[in-house]
Amino acid sequence: MSQTIAVKNEGVYGAFELKQLYPRNYAVGVAIAIFLHLLGIGSYYFYQAMTKEDSDNIPTVRIMKYSELGPPPSIANEAPPQIALAAQVAPPTVGVPVPVPDEQAPPEQTIATQQEMSKQAAPALGNDVGTGAAQITQDIKIEQQTDDPDMNAFVAVEKLPEMVVAAKPDYPEIAKRAGITGKVFVKVLVDKEGRPKKAVVIKSDSELFNQSAVEAAMKSAFTPALQNNHPIAVWIVLPYRFTLADQR
Repeated sequence: MSQTIAVKNEGVYGAFELKQLYPRNYAVGVAIAIFLHLLGIGSYYFYQAMTKEDSDNIPTVRIMKYSELGPPPSIANEAPPQIALAAQVAPPTVGVPVPVPDEQAPPEQTIATQQEMSKQAAPALGNDVGTGAAQITQDIKIEQQTDDPDMNAFVAVEKLPEMVVAAKPDYPEIAKRAGITGKVFVKVLVDKEGRPKKAVVIKSDSELFNQSAVEAAMKSAFTPALQNNHPIAVWIVLPYRFTLADQR
């Protein structure tokens, strides 16, 4: 004979406990599901109501064609102005032949040829020019193009100019009395023949020496610069030093 012994174990969770908790959990789950469904349905209808109110406030716009508008009232009602003619306009008579009697007809005329017109115009023009009645004058300006390089431009040179005649600058009397000394740098344009063409002072210790240095540079003579065995014009720099005899 078998005997059933019930043993109570503390903290044991099994099928018996699940059967007791199932009705309560089922009811809670159904309630949550119903709540979520109602919340979704309510949100949908609330959104529809809000969008309907916004759509009622939007003005309705109807697109019309330009032809449906018709003419403006001011133009449609106004009649075109009427122009009254003072008299009947006569038909044009230019180019319309009019018959006349033979005694009133002018003599036949011939049109001169281009050669006959040129022969008649030539003596007339000659007489006018000879008598001084008509004179044709015209100013003709001939611009001479120079190949002088720019003072600040770089020019490739195989051989620089060499000084053949060195002119000594005159010491200004006012600078000599004042005991002023200094140095002047003159930039000189030497042409293809070795002659100085332009002279510009680029640096000077005193303006008293500038004119004397420029005059000395223009009196000098050089050999022309060469590029590809051909003489060219080029700028060179000449230094001029002004010192007194007792200060050397």
